[in-house]
Amino acid sequence: MKRIFMSGVAFVALSSAALAACPAVTVSDNMGIVGAYPQQFELAEFEKLANCTLEFAGNPAAADFNSRIQGNGDLPSLADRLPAEPLVVAPYDAIGTYGGTLDMLSNATESGTTDLMSVRHVNLVRYSDDLETIVPNVAKSWEWNDDFTQLTFHLREGHKWSDGADFTAEDVKFWYDNIALDTNVREKPQDYVLVAGESMDVVVLDAQTIQFNLPSPKPGLLAHFAQSYAQGFQPKHFLGRFHPDINADADANAKAIGFDTGYEVIAAYYGGSDWMDTPTPMLAFPEKVAGMPAGAAPTLESFKVIAENTEGRHYVANPYFFQVDTAGNQLPYINEQDELFVSESEVRLLKLVNSEVDYKTQALNLDYAPLLLENQEKGNFTVELEPEISMGTFAFNVTSADEQKREVFNNLKFRQAMSVAIDRNQINEVAYLGLGNPQQYTAFSPSPSFVTEEMEQAHAQYDVAMANSLLDEIGLVDLDGDGMRDLPNGDKLILNLQVATQGISIKLVELVGQNWKDVGIDNTVKEVTTDEYRSAQTANQLDVTMYSKGLPSAVISGNAELFLPPYDTYFNHRTAMLWAEYIDTDGSSGVKPPQYAYDMIDDINGFQAAVIGTDESNRLGAKLVQNVVDNLLFIGTVKAVLPVYHSNNLKNFPKFKAQTGSFLRAYPYRGPQWYLTE
Repeated sequence: MKRIFMSGVAFVALSSAALAACPAVTVSDNMGIVGAYPQQFELAEFEKLANCTLEFAGNPAAADFNSRIQGNGDLPSLADRLPAEPLVVAPYDAIGTYGGTLDMLSNATESGTTDLMSVRHVNLVRYSDDLETIVPNVAKSWEWNDDFTQLTFHLREGHKWSDGADFTAEDVKFWYDNIALDTNVREKPQDYVLVAGESMDVVVLDAQTIQFNLPSPKPGLLAHFAQSYAQGFQPKHFLGRFHPDINADADANAKAIGFDTGYEVIAAYYGGSDWMDTPTPMLAFPEKVAGMPAGAAPTLESFKVIAENTEGRHYVANPYFFQVDTAGNQLPYINEQDELFVSESEVRLLKLVNSEVDYKTQALNLDYAPLLLENQEKGNFTVELEPEISMGTFAFNVTSADEQKREVFNNLKFRQAMSVAIDRNQINEVAYLGLGNPQQYTAFSPSPSFVTEEMEQAHAQYDVAMANSLLDEIGLVDLDGDGMRDLPNGDKLILNLQVATQGISIKLVELVGQNWKDVGIDNTVKEVTTDEYRSAQTANQLDVTMYSKGLPSAVISGNAELFLPPYDTYFNHRTAMLWAEYIDTDGSSGVKPPQYAYDMIDDINGFQAAVIGTDESNRLGAKLVQNVVDNLLFIGTVKAVLPVYHSNNLKNFPKFKAQTGSFLRAYPYRGPQWYLTE
């Protein structure tokens, strides 16, 4: 059998009688064709099950997209753009049509950008929309050895980067050895690229086979690749020319385009972070970008950024994308994406009400739901309230630069008092429309079997008398008669509550602030941008940190950060910054953590080495949760629901199982098969 591609369409010549055309299988009508994984097939599998030969067709506008991508050469035929083994995707409801621009809102560069990022995102594997099943994506298959110390991925022959270069196992090894572990690129390796703090050995077996050899078991490594924004590959052919370990002329190549070193060029394209939305050279180096090989590094994602400034970004469909639908059409269906940066939450809400956005979940707090629900029919959009996995949490800065505050914040009785001072039932009614569940933060969400009701409710009761008694006991009393408690040395105790509404409801913070005032702890509430909040949090400048927090067991099995000081990444909720500094510097600077912090480090390493659901996994999971609720480094509030917003013109858009960043928002819901109507 031979496939012939002409004018973007594949015709098939057979030596024997031609097989039938393939059926346009969808999720809503699978026509009795069910593969090994939900909602998708490998090409040979689909053709065998359907007894057909799939003919391919491309987007008629692909040549235009390609011409707008800086650094791309002439567009070859579709036959030379698709892998030999494309991933065949069953659309939810219908075979889509090409065209249109997906209009999206973010807060700013690197702030509130996950919504759009998740629509175009790819990784080696992904979670299906049941949020339980890991399915192939960039990798067509994988296998573990018996003790989970060796994970082997098989890639797709003929897969291309967005500039047409071959994607191979070398790109995975380059990412790991020369990006993730190189301290010239990253100050220190992230937890998710390590196993119990040790690096892996990544081996290229052949062009389509890459093997991860682990120093100890970590079954959750696969789950990491299924949900994380951190992609397990980078373009060696592109970035490698500027990496001194890959190319002896790296610095000379950098000087030729206006940089001093090759590492500076890598930083310009890669941003020093696995986060996908760091500024491209189009924003960071507009005076140099014309002389650089591309405006942004090549990608495997469904869309490629072609323009970026302080107002937003613009993307076009990747003409080399590796997925097709069951009718053979190359995905994505949507032609372009436009991302507008709007920092003010009120303006974002107005744009949603005015139907200027096609899809939104991130930074969409429940506070907005009544207004959105009221306007959805008039605005031709739909708002659905879906369960959230994380919840709003508060943490007192136990390494505060203010020694008086640090002493108070480190007193467990203070944290217990501040937890029981919170009226979670009132918060549920006022901020969460009565749709939530008041509870303590336990890190694991949803709760596995080893999380008991007692753990979920530890110091989560509303008890003003207990709060006042505990505060009196530790010497926080009103010394100057103004009705507010003072520090033991007589200084005023005023908590500075800075709120980034991307991560927590300001209404929730205001209610908690009033609860704390009711027991004599004065505070001020101020809304700040996400960037301001993150910078102050990182600089150890906040009295109280606050953000949404909590992850599923599957994510925790691959990423230990919730249990390692400072207890998350730059983008999320952190505390105890100086404990992290102490550990990172082997005690040469920072503040030594208490023993329970070291116990959690040991226990999370053990938890990740065990298979989820086994007795050992459950034992260590329970021990971790008990440590979390006993020490109250993070204080939980209410777990509820959050809005999912989408235009009614956006088709093949399914009902989300959860509104969460834990599984990278829209990533399980297959953005490449969404399409737009008028």
